[in-house]
Amino acid sequence: MSAKRLFDVLLSGAGLVASSPLWALLAAAIRLETPGPVFYTQARVGKDGRVFRALKFRSMVQHAEAGVGPVQAVAHDPRVTAVGRLMRATAMDELPQLWNIFVGDMSFVGPRALRPAEIEVDAAGAPVAIEQVPGFRERCRVTPGLTGVAQIYARRDVPRRQKFRFDRVYIQRRSFGLDLRLIALSFWITFRGTWEAGERKF
Repeated sequence: MSAKRLFDVLLSGAGLVASSPLWALLAAAIRLETPGPVFYTQARVGKDGRVFRALKFRSMVQHAEAGVGPVQAVAHDPRVTAVGRLMRATAMDELPQLWNIFVGDMSFVGPRALRPAEIEVDAAGAPVAIEQVPGFRERCRVTPGLTGVAQIYARRDVPRRQKFRFDRVYIQRRSFGLDLRLIALSFWITFRGTWEAGERKF
């Protein structure tokens, strides 16, 4: 077991135990606001292109993708619930992914795990499968992360191809020290509730 993997197991295990009371509160709030399940899973692309199921708290109305497909949420998205807005601003909707980290699907730090059916738009406005965007294959060589360079430094509305450049920076420079710095910044952004900010998050 590598040092990075051992760190992920120990920190995610501690996080699962420590955050369990918060899980109960969030679950109750979700159920009280809108009908539907508390949790939902999404297919995500992991290391070497392996598809796994990422676990999240539901932050949108039930059947939010009916008729529209797997599209990213936008600012003031009407599908996002009031509780969901709070969870997304603080990244609490991704808290269940501690389990994905614990079992090895994800790491704390790495490129964001994308959905295999996502569609990107090229410079001419034509749809492009996410797998065909330059940089996609390179980022699949490492385990995806809950946080990372792109998640912290890239604006939420920039094209995937630009976010993939941030991912390449991480892949080229990754180290334990960099991981610790990115995790610390992530906690600060969560404390400030600025994960959904359009510009600077911290």
